[in-house]
Amino acid sequence: MASFSSYLSLLLLLTLTLTLTLATAEEEGKSTTATASSEKRKTYIFRVDHRSKPSIFPTHSHWYASPAFAGGGDPLPLLHVYDTVFNGFSASLHPDRAAELARHPAVLAVFEDRLRRLHTTRSPQFLGLRTQVGLWSNSDYGSDVIVGVLDTGVWPERRSFSDRNLGPVPSRWRGACETGPGFPASLCNRKLVGARSFSKGHDSNAAIGGGVNGTIEFRSPRDADGHGTHTASTAAGRHAFRASMAGYAAGVAKGVAPKARVAVYKVCWKGAGCFDSDILAGFDHAVADGVDVISVSIGGGDGIAAPYYLDPIAVGSYGAVSKGVFVSSSAGNDGPTALSVTNLAPWLTTVGAGTIDRTFPAEVVLGDGRRLAGVSIYSGKPLAAGVMLPLVYPGKSGGLSASLCMENSLDPKLVQGKIVICDRGSSPRVAKGVVVKEAGGAGMILANGISNGEGLVGDAHVLPACAVGSDEADALKAYISSAANPTATIAFKGTVVGVKPAPVVASFSGRGPNGLSPEILKPDLIAPGVNILAAWTDAVGPTGLDSDGRKTEFNILSGTSMACPHVSGAAALLKSAHPGWSPAAIRSAMMTTASLVDNRQQPVTDESTGGAATPLEFGAGHLNLDLAMDPGLVYDLGDQDYVAFLCALGYAPNAIQVITHAPASCPAKRPAAENLNYPSISVVFNGMAGGAQSKTVMRTVTNVGAKAKAVYKAKVEVVGKGLTVSVRPGKLEFTTGVKKRSFAVMVTATGKGNGADGGVGYGYLTWSDGTHEVRSPIVVSRFQPL
Repeated sequence: MASFSSYLSLLLLLTLTLTLTLATAEEEGKSTTATASSEKRKTYIFRVDHRSKPSIFPTHSHWYASPAFAGGGDPLPLLHVYDTVFNGFSASLHPDRAAELARHPAVLAVFEDRLRRLHTTRSPQFLGLRTQVGLWSNSDYGSDVIVGVLDTGVWPERRSFSDRNLGPVPSRWRGACETGPGFPASLCNRKLVGARSFSKGHDSNAAIGGGVNGTIEFRSPRDADGHGTHTASTAAGRHAFRASMAGYAAGVAKGVAPKARVAVYKVCWKGAGCFDSDILAGFDHAVADGVDVISVSIGGGDGIAAPYYLDPIAVGSYGAVSKGVFVSSSAGNDGPTALSVTNLAPWLTTVGAGTIDRTFPAEVVLGDGRRLAGVSIYSGKPLAAGVMLPLVYPGKSGGLSASLCMENSLDPKLVQGKIVICDRGSSPRVAKGVVVKEAGGAGMILANGISNGEGLVGDAHVLPACAVGSDEADALKAYISSAANPTATIAFKGTVVGVKPAPVVASFSGRGPNGLSPEILKPDLIAPGVNILAAWTDAVGPTGLDSDGRKTEFNILSGTSMACPHVSGAAALLKSAHPGWSPAAIRSAMMTTASLVDNRQQPVTDESTGGAATPLEFGAGHLNLDLAMDPGLVYDLGDQDYVAFLCALGYAPNAIQVITHAPASCPAKRPAAENLNYPSISVVFNGMAGGAQSKTVMRTVTNVGAKAKAVYKAKVEVVGKGLTVSVRPGKLEFTTGVKKRSFAVMVTATGKGNGADGGVGYGYLTWSDGTHEVRSPIVVSRFQPL
């Protein structure tokens, strides 16, 4: 796959360039020059060696604020001080002042604050959970676990956050219920145990899109956006009967871990996104407060994967994981492009999105009698029954902006009283409907292009509207071109369950390979992320648009943002059932038991192609929580394993210390990154080399099954030609005294390409004892070296 090879090489070159340019403080001190003092202030995050604090200062905050740290100049205007998952501070400074501080002997690294974006109640059952069975069989499962959600806050009055019949808050909880506009302390309870907000980073970055808009936001943990309320209730919402979004998805809404406690950390703000300095403060407080799980449906949006030591989400999450806190993150919504997955660090559990067996069908009925399938959750007054309306495509004569139904692009004379076809892209889907409505249109058909394929999600449109896939869109436009007087209507079909096939990998879900360290397969797995019903804010309507005055207790959203909290809730249940498991063991249990088949018992498919999905799309597969309860074997990891991995990437010891908080040393012989004891196996070969290439990868498994004496046998399945995989030993025996066993996986690729695309091949290694199936995906890729 030539395009894959060249793109990966380019991305690695960009990463190397960024590594050399944005180096750690030691390197910056040698190369950075002061800029003009008249330059505007920027927000910087400083990683400090906390051991360097002079004993005269009682706290690190006192030290950072002192003239001694500032080099005799004015005291630093500190924004946040970090001392749990990260040691250091953030401050708004002129670039020349930041460059001076970078040369401070205690400063390990400096990086500029970046803007992040959000990755926007049948789903628990679709994970394999059933009432009174498995992880829901014990009514108290999860009640001793606290899930921290870094997002846009919470609408605490929702039934999803009721503490009815919940016992006392775990005594180890050290958090707070911060008050502010619209948020008295009384809103916290035994369910919503804590709430904090962080806005100093936003306020200091007003010049580049930050700054909290008090006319549309609450300077408190209250959620003005809706995203945070939705993700928190998806992870751990209580049972809410008679739930629906205007009649759609009616039933009982509940989170994956309905008895778990919730603590919200508002780090993202309506209309302003999420800044690294605030996200890092959220991580720092969440771990200090005593959460067990952190859910982060946030990711980068600049297309560049920074080295892990320059990525605050990677650094903050490492600090959490090293203290035993499981961290799940969203894979991003930039699929189906290759290398689009975000949140790449191996200590993060990165979650892609799949469909569930529920949809909201709508039909476009054409004047010639054809019916085109679509999706919609429009809940207003329908179009008149049996009345066909004129159909128009503004892009036929109005240019690109009109085809996209951009603001002020439609001629009312052209669209008045008609159904308008709008191409998807460049503006929010629901915003296109507002444009059509304001121009006098009677309805809208949202048409996918080739990049979106057949991927459809339901939207709560402000006028009668539905979305159609690219095939139906082509048919629709062909009809307009051929018919003298094209007409159509839209019929809404409500809610349909039991849809097959499901799950399907959502077309928008971020895809591998991992553009930063391809030896680690990302995403790790997929979970429900399409048309998910969960609690919503009263501050905005279901579209999230300021012009939408409708109110709804629940809303239906899609995105890897919705998939991530499913895994967060799953982790809470597993943590409750197995309190001694590490974050890596919990992730391993999910990955090695994930499902590769849909509800037809056929291989899971990819929505963007219609063909079988691969580990590059779904990682280890679709989360199957009941099986994860008893995985048999796990691939465990600790701090030293991650340090060895960072050494394998060629990071200098001071760069590693930025992540790990402790001095690090690397062996004279660089370790192999593929040998990180990960539940998946990713082997990278030289794409330019001819002939066969081989590598041996090591792994260690731990027996966590009920039987101390167990024998597991290996089975290897390879998909495609030109790839051979063998395992030694082929049998692992465990006893009361031997709970860990290691093995080697030998991978050989012949020729210059493997797999259908010429660049990637894959397979699976499964260890079985007759009861457990412990499966790991194997991905083999080739790329051109730098």
